Amino acid sequence: MKNTALTEKHISLGAKMVPFAGYNMPVQYQGINVEHATVRNGVGVFDVSHMGEFILKGDGALDLIQRVTSNDASKLYDGKVQYSCLPNTDGGIVDDLLVYRIDEKTYMLVVNASNIEKDWNWIQKYNTGNVEMHNISDHTSLLAIQGPKAADALQSLTDIDLASMEYYSFKKGTFAGVENVVVSATGYTGAGGFEIYFENKYAEQMWDAIFAAGAEYGIMPIGLAARDTLRLEMGFCLYGNDIDDTTSPIEAGLGWITKFTKPFTNSEALLAQKEAGVERKLIGFEMIDRGIPRHDYPIVDAEGTVIGKVTSGTQSPSLQKAIGMGYVKKELSKEGSEIFIDIRNSKIKAKIVKFPFYK
Repeated sequence: MKNTALTEKHISLGAKMVPFAGYNMPVQYQGINVEHATVRNGVGVFDVSHMGEFILKGDGALDLIQRVTSNDASKLYDGKVQYSCLPNTDGGIVDDLLVYRIDEKTYMLVVNASNIEKDWNWIQKYNTGNVEMHNISDHTSLLAIQGPKAADALQSLTDIDLASMEYYSFKKGTFAGVENVVVSATGYTGAGGFEIYFENKYAEQMWDAIFAAGAEYGIMPIGLAARDTLRLEMGFCLYGNDIDDTTSPIEAGLGWITKFTKPFTNSEALLAQKEAGVERKLIGFEMIDRGIPRHDYPIVDAEGTVIGKVTSGTQSPSLQKAIGMGYVKKELSKEGSEIFIDIRNSKIKAKIVKFPFYK
């Protein structure tokens, strides 16, 4: 089990620790509902240093990224971030990721913790142009400071004008006295905020400075459980649940990051799928009757016939109702349609709704 540079800090704060993607991670501190509300309405800090970071450098860096990712990275400029995915050759997804353009020949890719080795090997397989690749995951810490008060809470720590940063952009600068920090206006909560990347050796200094600066804004440490409820309220996909090696980006509603302006892995098959239409589709649903949908629960029709399955589900702290995501047959995916979730052999009524759940 790997630790992040802040594991001891989490333990000292009384976090409940769990194994996650091979790391010892804080799942909650004071409780999901309190932590969730803190991020939605104020500001909270996630240690997400388990995520992977690769640097790609050289004349062929953009070409390599274009060949392995579904989005069009030629649209990036220095300081811009893009959400994308790595399609496999079978119609599924190797991983979803963020692409950062540092300069014309230098990019940073941010990948899911559980897929670091898989993604590295996948990209390396296509690296026929001797692009310099560096896996900096083990030396890099990542904190996500999320919520509507994030910019105010952090501004005293940097001369980067945080409030004016555009969504999905980043700047490099001095932060909490540490040089060369990447400050990115990204996140996985839908509540706004920043993600900051820096060397492990500065982790405690960075954590302490952020909590001192944010004290007057009620800043709190937040665990992975609230991260999951926050992302689910926004309808954001989680790799391993809502997307995986068997789900296509078109089925998953990720057509907007699948650009057929250039060839990429399996692009011909995905284009054919887009043109012909998919057989199943990722939907969001709210429970009408009492019951919490969980991963892999069957989705059934009124007669009890299985029409799909749940990929993610929870009790939404913001909406005070149970919500979920799952795949159903395309013809049964209409917004407003009534479906049922098979919970322990009982049909529990739900209805299909539009993403995001939390408006």
